[in-house]
Amino acid sequence: MAKRKHRLTRNKILERKAGLKPGTLAVPAESYAPRYFLISFSEDFFEELELKTYAELLHRVKAKPDARHWIDIRGYGDQAMLEQLAQDFYLHPLQMEDVINDYQRPKVEEFDKNRLFIISRMLRWSTETKSLDDVQLSLFTGHNYVLSLQSDYADCLDPLRERIRVGKGIIRQRPTMYMAYAMMDVVLDYYFPVMADIGEYIEDLEQQVVLQTSKSNLTLILDLKSDLVKLRRITWPERDKMSEMLRMGDDVIPDNLKVYFRDAYDHVIQLIDLVDNHKDMASSLVDLHMSTVSNRMNEIMKVLTIISTIFIPLSFIVGLYGMNFAHVNPETGKVYPLNMPELYQPYSYPILLGLMGILILFQLYFFYRKGWFRSF
Repeated sequence: MAKRKHRLTRNKILERKAGLKPGTLAVPAESYAPRYFLISFSEDFFEELELKTYAELLHRVKAKPDARHWIDIRGYGDQAMLEQLAQDFYLHPLQMEDVINDYQRPKVEEFDKNRLFIISRMLRWSTETKSLDDVQLSLFTGHNYVLSLQSDYADCLDPLRERIRVGKGIIRQRPTMYMAYAMMDVVLDYYFPVMADIGEYIEDLEQQVVLQTSKSNLTLILDLKSDLVKLRRITWPERDKMSEMLRMGDDVIPDNLKVYFRDAYDHVIQLIDLVDNHKDMASSLVDLHMSTVSNRMNEIMKVLTIISTIFIPLSFIVGLYGMNFAHVNPETGKVYPLNMPELYQPYSYPILLGLMGILILFQLYFFYRKGWFRSF
């Protein structure tokens, strides 16, 4: 149900922007009201604030031109603010359109004097609904700031915020491009626990399929395959994005920073391998499900065959003696040759039942010796 709702929301957004001029901002009605966060720092200075208005945020950034700033805006529910943001930071309307219509593939674009527009996707795995969700993270880099925009309030960047607060590592000593790398690196780091959770879920599904065959299991497997297809659509463009950033000139990404981007590129390659491996395992789950269903059907057919086999000779006997070809004509007393004298034998009914019971026991013993009951 959650996936269906997600698809309906996306379809509504696509319908709303259909026919509009390129670069037109079409803010969804269900967007969250924006919240404004600012982290300003240098080697010996740190300040973290949540501000009430965009104007106050802009004032704080301009008041400290020598510091480096992480401008963090969460929620798109104010179109006038977004339009003003684009003017103040010289953002292209097409880029802002990609930000608002946040179903973009990971990518990087260079614009306006070596500034970068970067899109990453933050992944979340719900242990309750067993489904994958992703949120777009849009980054704009400048000479003394990184501007991040996202539609949701929650994200996975708290470890990076904590590193900046306590001054760990070299993030306060590096240029803002390093901070942009650090954001992308944290996003990629969170892919691995998501992949681990999916791997555990695949193992649980495998046990569930073996123990019980049901349509619900097949539905879960197909939903999982859909999530893995989504992961593949995310990780491959992520690889292309990192590869393109490694090819950029030193005036955009200094050579001493590219070693970090190469490390991130290696992480993406590992993720692609994991996605492909999980995708193969999900495909094998479908085969396992169909094989299990077939085996269960074979067991049922086996039981029915045994029952039918038992009753075939019994049906022959009762059918034979049900023909009632009398040995003696009751009216004339004439004896007919080769007719059924057993019809008038004493105790013939219990004798025949006993004979049929012995026949059943013999067949059951024969089936047992053949090993047909061992799998029951």
